[in-house]
Amino acid sequence: MQTIKAIREKLGEAEKWEPWIEELETDERKAVRKLLVSWKRRQSLQKKLIENLESKQQFDRSFKEYPEWTVAGIDEAGRGPLAGPVVTAAVILPNHCPTLAGLDDSKKVPKAKRDYFAEEIKRIAVSYAVHIQPPEEIDRLNIYQATKQSMAEAALSLAPAPSIILADAMQLEIGIRCVSIIKGDAKSLAIAAASILAKTGRDAIMEAYASQYPEYGFAQHAGYGTKLHVEAIQRHGPTPIHRRTFEPVKGILEQADTFGIKK
Repeated sequence: MQTIKAIREKLGEAEKWEPWIEELETDERKAVRKLLVSWKRRQSLQKKLIENLESKQQFDRSFKEYPEWTVAGIDEAGRGPLAGPVVTAAVILPNHCPTLAGLDDSKKVPKAKRDYFAEEIKRIAVSYAVHIQPPEEIDRLNIYQATKQSMAEAALSLAPAPSIILADAMQLEIGIRCVSIIKGDAKSLAIAAASILAKTGRDAIMEAYASQYPEYGFAQHAGYGTKLHVEAIQRHGPTPIHRRTFEPVKGILEQADTFGIKK
């Protein structure tokens, strides 16, 4: 009879059903039954992840008019915050990406997993590009146009150029066919990959700003308009990375001008 320790180790390495696992069904030891239930649960979860991966890949393939076409996914991070850049990413993935099982909208993926996926995407991608749109350009253009321009810059930086672009809720006019996909990061593997690179890229920037401007709490809110953040702006005034056309930053600046306070 196998020891519980040996069974635990073997189940930890088993990736599919094997004849010796069937024997565990009749094992009367409670610990063994628990290990078997846990293994089956992991297998079920892995199966769902693989099915989801295949569904996203099939979605991307459905836009290819010819087998040799390449599909780029584009997404952004940071349209809503009061401070920091918008970061966009464009990604062309290979036809098969088994190591990306579990890849999803970056907001649904835990940080540690996002970091893993970011490195894996960079490792296997046919091509990827990240563009950083600074706050001053967001103020000059408006957030929609600044994001659109940033997406275009990321797309045009891909080499080789893609045959078709799938953009998350954005239509680009850059001489390459583009399809706007609503909630694209939940449907397309390429867009989900772009969302991961955009999110991790922006998070790294905001973590650096957290050290530069410690009183604003960027490490906690990444520039979004939390109560803590707004109170910090009211207390210390906007920094050079704050978006001056966004409320309440705009109102705080106008109030400071009214009272002759330098911000």
